[in-house]
Amino acid sequence: MEPAPPLVVGQRIRALREQQQFSLRALAERCGLSINAISQIERGENSPTVSSLHQLARALDVTIIDFFRQDGGSPVVFVAAGARLHIETHGVRMESLGLGLPYQQLEPFLVTVAAGAGSVAQPVTHEGEEFVHCLSGTFIYQIDQEQYSLTQGDSLLFDPARPHHFYNPTAAPAAFLLIIRANGMRSPAPQLHLTGSQPNTGPVTP
Repeated sequence: MEPAPPLVVGQRIRALREQQQFSLRALAERCGLSINAISQIERGENSPTVSSLHQLARALDVTIIDFFRQDGGSPVVFVAAGARLHIETHGVRMESLGLGLPYQQLEPFLVTVAAGAGSVAQPVTHEGEEFVHCLSGTFIYQIDQEQYSLTQGDSLLFDPARPHHFYNPTAAPAAFLLIIRANGMRSPAPQLHLTGSQPNTGPVTP
């Protein structure tokens, strides 16, 4: 089964926008993206960044998971390795590891960051709790003014109300498990992490 292409996520964004009776212009004013950018995302012509997803989620009062969510819910969610819904932009790939529980609050993702890529363009904040566990490679998580270098086996647990972002300063890709616990049902956290992604221009220095 092929992971969801940008068109699937774009269709969900459009459906949520229309459910709330927002025009493209109204949504653009609420989230800070241009009308053209939102239109391209909805049509699947452009993959939203982590940062853009955060902005759209906040504006629509939904979670990033809602952009991947299918109708209905189940008390058990199984996700085959080859069937993960994902978003990829500027060297950052976020794969959903499970969604669809009724009243789901834990949002698990596998995040792969190419060499020199990351979300340094725009630190984000959101409610809840954030857990990060490095699976491979090396990457930097900056929380406020403190930098944490994570290698395989290292973990972080923190209050995401503090501005934070991640990036990979090495010449090899890195992968980590990201689990976000929402306070209530409307955390925009995953979107925010994607919308802040920057283009992969080679290794960067902290």
